[in-house]
Amino acid sequence: MADAFAVDVRRWVTALGAGLFLCATAVAQDAKPLRVGIVTFLSGPAAGPFGVPARNAAEITAEAINAGRLPSPYATKGFGGVPIELVFVDEAGPTTKVVTDYRNLVQRQNVDLVIGFISSGNCLAVAPVAEELKKLTVFFDCGTPRIFEDNSYRYVFRTQATATMDSVGAALYVLEQKPKVRKIAGINQNYAWGQDSWADFEAAMKALKPDVDTTVSQMTKLLSGQFGTEISALLGDPAEVLHSSFWGGDLEAFIVQAGPRQLFNKKTVLLTTGETVLPKLGKQIPDGTIIGARGTQSVFAPKSALNDWFQSAYRDRYNAPPNYASYHMLQAFLGTKAAYEKAYAAHSNRAPNQEQIIAAFENIEFDAPAGRIRMTLGKGHQAVQGTAYGMVKQVKGEATIVNVKHYPPERVNPPEGVKSLDWIKTQLKR
Repeated sequence: MADAFAVDVRRWVTALGAGLFLCATAVAQDAKPLRVGIVTFLSGPAAGPFGVPARNAAEITAEAINAGRLPSPYATKGFGGVPIELVFVDEAGPTTKVVTDYRNLVQRQNVDLVIGFISSGNCLAVAPVAEELKKLTVFFDCGTPRIFEDNSYRYVFRTQATATMDSVGAALYVLEQKPKVRKIAGINQNYAWGQDSWADFEAAMKALKPDVDTTVSQMTKLLSGQFGTEISALLGDPAEVLHSSFWGGDLEAFIVQAGPRQLFNKKTVLLTTGETVLPKLGKQIPDGTIIGARGTQSVFAPKSALNDWFQSAYRDRYNAPPNYASYHMLQAFLGTKAAYEKAYAAHSNRAPNQEQIIAAFENIEFDAPAGRIRMTLGKGHQAVQGTAYGMVKQVKGEATIVNVKHYPPERVNPPEGVKSLDWIKTQLKR
């Protein structure tokens, strides 16, 4: 009798617990949706290759989250059961406009959090405003390491690795493919992303192979789209490897203008963001061009249920493959969902406040199609991850990627508390 009574009590407690969980979930699902501000380029030369794919990813990811259709470990509905709704803002325009639009999102449209920003210049401008307004803001794409190396933020997170990962990975790959290289050159955009990308790549090349010389470093106006003079100068330059972190319309214009003039045939051209143009311009990129995707995204993503879902859902909806900008947007959603639900679980399945979400976000690890993402830099606010590079090979009129090399996070990211350039110059070894 005693044993039977104990079993009945256990069943009653289990049933009560399940009932409470279901009630909590029902309440959460009936709760007011979380308003998520999404900032990405919706117009201008950066919209097609970057902004619109990122918007597309936000739409299908939010729908899947609300329906509970994401693969494990994200199969629960909403953020802790609370549905999300998206408020889109165009990132196009001068930095002053971007900052004003951010303030409007927070102060007039009353969003609960913001996920956004492709331009490194915009991230640098928005970060202190997010701190001023005390609004949780997740940078999904911008790459400058200056965000957390030059400042400390409580309300700002970045779920994607910095330009240092791209530049160090690029240098390692170049020296594996061309170990006898002696001269390098660069053409990059004259603002934070281009400056940081080139500085880290040049320093990494010289740290790994001290006899490497730089012949020229061209810094062009952001989104100028015209590079005839620069291409002419590069054609006469003796560098064997040309580095470029061009993105968006500048990258497309550079390929279209440089290709017919045989620049890609006379030098090994390294495009750290080149994956984004493969669907549109892949046939125009010669064999041997080195391509990156700012991490193990897209063509470099490992096999996983998350990646299978994303590839299928994106292609079914938009009849095109997702590029790395869309992967970065997805990654930001997954990191934010993981942090929210960690905070939710830590507070007896009650909706956490912003401070509790921030505490859960710091130093979190979470899964993404790119692999395991760890928030270990910037006092737990900046992600690290591995990266990969490969070379273009034309096969039956289609650009494929061959000679792929992967680099683990610890090989291409500095340790906490050490600035990227200092780490490259003093600690990076071949």
